[in-house]
Amino acid sequence: MNPSDNIDNLIAQSHDWRGATLAKLRKTILEVDSQIIEEWKWRGTPVWSLNGIICIGNIFKNRVKLVFMNGAAISDPDKLFNAGLAGNKWRAIDINEGDHIEESALKTLVRAAISYNQSKGKK
Repeated sequence: MNPSDNIDNLIAQSHDWRGATLAKLRKTILEVDSQIIEEWKWRGTPVWSLNGIICIGNIFKNRVKLVFMNGAAISDPDKLFNAGLAGNKWRAIDINEGDHIEESALKTLVRAAISYNQSKGKK
């Protein structure tokens, strides 16, 4: 299967709010730039890349986590990051049932991650 099919299957296997949440996050991420590539890494992790990894998504028992690999280096004007704040590399957004992520704020983070990757010359 290709990575997009694997991500479709992961979402379909989560019959509750977590699958729907990951589907919405995925749609929002992909809307930012038509060149974003979906990958399937580390034995079952959705990854979105453009000139390097933008972010990864995971479904956990009680939450959905979106990890920005270089989150510490990008601006978060809407204060979406709520996890991984102590490290010097990545930042994450933990989404619990009932949480709302503003699409425009997430798109701003994705654009910042793409800009960061481009500035570092990642392929």
